[in-house]
Amino acid sequence: MRKYNRIKVVLAEQDRTSSWLAQQVGRDKSTVSRWCSNSVQPTVEVLFKIAEALEVDVRELLVSTGRKRD
Repeated sequence: MRKYNRIKVVLAEQDRTSSWLAQQVGRDKSTVSRWCSNSVQPTVEVLFKIAEALEVDVRELLVSTGRKRD
């Protein structure tokens, strides 16, 4: 399975739990768990809410494609 987001990694870096994130963004714990496992992706709007809750740039929540811009 391809990974698209780094939500689980950022949570671990900040010593936060998926339960904490679920409360912050108003979603069910099981939904956040699916985001963390990359089986489901949050919408763009929710991704921005997650970034705000974690106080990170939204780009830090995404896996880089590894391509450089021209």
